[in-house]
Amino acid sequence: MNSLFPNIEFVHPYFLVLLLLIPIIGLWQRWKNKKTESFFTLPSLESIQDIKTIRSRLVPLIPLLRALACAAFIIALARPQLALKEEEVKAEGVDIMMIMDLSSSMLAQDFKPDRLQVSKKVAKDFVDKRPYDRLGLVVFAGESFTQCPLTTDHRVVKDFLDNLQCGLLDDGTAIGMGLASAVNRLKDSESKSKVAILLTDGVNNAGYITPNTAAEIAQKFNIKVYTIGVGSMGKALSPISRRSDGKYVFGMARVEIDEELLKNISNMTGGRYYRATTAESLEAIYAEIDQLEKTEIDVTVFKKYSEEFRKVLVWGFGFLLLEILLRLTVLRTLP
Repeated sequence: MNSLFPNIEFVHPYFLVLLLLIPIIGLWQRWKNKKTESFFTLPSLESIQDIKTIRSRLVPLIPLLRALACAAFIIALARPQLALKEEEVKAEGVDIMMIMDLSSSMLAQDFKPDRLQVSKKVAKDFVDKRPYDRLGLVVFAGESFTQCPLTTDHRVVKDFLDNLQCGLLDDGTAIGMGLASAVNRLKDSESKSKVAILLTDGVNNAGYITPNTAAEIAQKFNIKVYTIGVGSMGKALSPISRRSDGKYVFGMARVEIDEELLKNISNMTGGRYYRATTAESLEAIYAEIDQLEKTEIDVTVFKKYSEEFRKVLVWGFGFLLLEILLRLTVLRTLP
């Protein structure tokens, strides 16, 4: 049966043995009818031998419809299921917290349209490349908080990334606070690999936990930290003040990134430091991190089934109803 229908599986296949009864009962019924047939003699059949009526053509359908109805009911009893999907997966087994800087300098326009929008887009593309990992999101400026805890629902992670904007937090750059928040989410993970990706464009100037202290805690819990410094070399059109209505005033400002600090954090935890000066280089950095963090776990087979017995039952009742209608109308006989 599976060779004929490779995508069909039966929950109770032993019921299919009952299909053998259908031809046996059919042969027995034919033999029984022959024994009870009545005969009478006619002088000649020439006058009626070519007569073909609708009734004579439909008579053979009665046993056929009955057999089809019985076959459908037996197949439905075996409970057929259609295998919609069968997939072998080598899952990555990595828990990843993304740490995103939301300080006002992330609105600098050396990236188009600005650093934050490009960073969000590249991060979303990275999420799409990690379908079997748990990912989460921490944001920071002058303070930090967990925007999204570790989850396999990547749609939620991308929705949070979409909604990120500067100005939601007190301005500043609390790198240590952002990293500490991510470590707090990763420290109890039982994953084979725990990773934090810290993206910033500034110098630590806020928070009550220093970046080095946060890095030491990450090291203790075997959390690897990749650090990314975002911003072109020299000067960039950046927010330099904020008006009373909340809108930013832009002007040329020097790009300041504490690369020594970011290198130290990554070196302490076994990660790497990257400098992204263009959108293309940021994409390449995330692609490299994606390739570096591959930890295969056991192969898992996912199967999704669609119950098909209801459709077979409908066909069975359809055949049965058609037989009854023929018997009560066109093929009706007198008692």
